[in-house]
Amino acid sequence: MTILALYSIKGGVGKTASAVNLAFIAARSGYKTLIWDLDPQGASSYYFRIKPKIKGGSKSLIAGKQPLDGLIKGTDFDNLDLLPADFSFRNLDLLLDDKKKPTKQLKKLLKPLIADYDFIFLDCPPNISLLSEAVFEAADVLLSPIIPTTLSVRTLDQLQTVLVEKQLEQLTLLPFFSMVDRRKKMHLDIMAHLNDTYPDTLSTAIPYASEIERMGLELNPLGVYSHKSPAIRAYNALWQEILTRTTTL
Repeated sequence: MTILALYSIKGGVGKTASAVNLAFIAARSGYKTLIWDLDPQGASSYYFRIKPKIKGGSKSLIAGKQPLDGLIKGTDFDNLDLLPADFSFRNLDLLLDDKKKPTKQLKKLLKPLIADYDFIFLDCPPNISLLSEAVFEAADVLLSPIIPTTLSVRTLDQLQTVLVEKQLEQLTLLPFFSMVDRRKKMHLDIMAHLNDTYPDTLSTAIPYASEIERMGLELNPLGVYSHKSPAIRAYNALWQEILTRTTTL
């Protein structure tokens, strides 16, 4: 099993759209796939038309009273399950802080699912927190979407600094470009610069596209209603690139 965390310090970079679409593509390719919506906003749960609510809330979850396998919901798609969000996830930092070895708790919760899934995607809230550190400990790969803007690149620099300080050698950071507008010279210049600065940046870029924005109206992954758009082709290519990178881990 490989755990892939879609994570960015900055919000609004296409993190949830990428988590949903990549998980859908993985499942469609025959991999047993789970997506865990860790964001209290519950956007991934919303896209799959599943109520963002778990029995007992985050308190029961962190206390170990609710094993994850009892909270998993099936989606409309073969091989794809969802662990819904809950608004109480806004308190996860406080609950983790009360536990011994707080950064190990997500990894501990996920351990019983190892035999059940090929890939687990974590859709993470945009911040640096104790929950983030728990995600870093649990994940094998950190997929970080980057809009080609100065502020988005700055957050990638901050993330890299945190990972070095925490000595997370086991965690592979794979940035990729999201919401790219190739008509903008600034986007092209920043992409070229970042590829030099971060050689592990994935080569596939996700374009800024109205088809992706329609996910909120369609309540479905992009591949359900847009089969030939540049955006779905980009996500398919991105998944193949991720597969290639993860097989060498």
